[in-house]
Amino acid sequence: MKKLKILLLALLTMVSVGASAQAMTNTAFRSGEILTYNLYFNWKFVWIKAGNATYSTVQTRYQGQNAYRASLTATTNARADKFFTIRDNLTAYSTTNMLPLYYTKSTHEGDRRNLDEVRYSFSGGRCNMRLRRRKSDGSNHYKNISLNNSFDMINAFMRARQWGVTNWRVGSKVAFNIVDGKGSAPAYIQYQGKTTVDGDNGHKYRALKLSYFERENKGYKRIATFYVTDDRNHIPVLIDLNLKFGSAKAKVVSIRGNRYPL
Repeated sequence: MKKLKILLLALLTMVSVGASAQAMTNTAFRSGEILTYNLYFNWKFVWIKAGNATYSTVQTRYQGQNAYRASLTATTNARADKFFTIRDNLTAYSTTNMLPLYYTKSTHEGDRRNLDEVRYSFSGGRCNMRLRRRKSDGSNHYKNISLNNSFDMINAFMRARQWGVTNWRVGSKVAFNIVDGKGSAPAYIQYQGKTTVDGDNGHKYRALKLSYFERENKGYKRIATFYVTDDRNHIPVLIDLNLKFGSAKAKVVSIRGNRYPL
């Protein structure tokens, strides 16, 4: 997985077991929520601000039905652009009871420009997905897959926020499949307890500590450790990443339109 994809995946919190096409009531967010983050890279043991990310959710219409539209944008600043440019835009639609409908991701990462799409349909208790990836050379590649417990990163995040860890013990794992325009990858999240973390807004947050692991070759590799608010909002406030070139982090700057007080 690419660097920014890892960063954005870390915004996924607690994906439910066996949630292939199961409707659920939204109890975590409301239309109009906006979350912003500062992005940092560790360059030769010095933390450098590298850019910003914004996540927002609104209630809208999709193909004639009520739906949520969630959007995530990530942009590196002029300083970071000298080393690696990121201009990414992700948008996803779900029904108001959290069934995924559509996902698209437009990426400009370094010299690569890709477009991913995932279109969902449900039949026979299965989640069917039509995948598309358009590469930098303009070629389109399509694939049809049918897998339970599979989501793109944004739809997974919307669903994940409905779940808590009341019955989890330290070391508990939740397995799922992450889907993009290229295919799917097995992954899991491991719960590592509770702590307190600082945001980039001067606030301290009670948080749940979790680690994200992804299948690589014959085993699983820890990609990120992240922290979500220990309340009904389940908002990611800090993300620590282990990357091939070093380390990175995302720290929350502002939280607006949250459903419950923090």
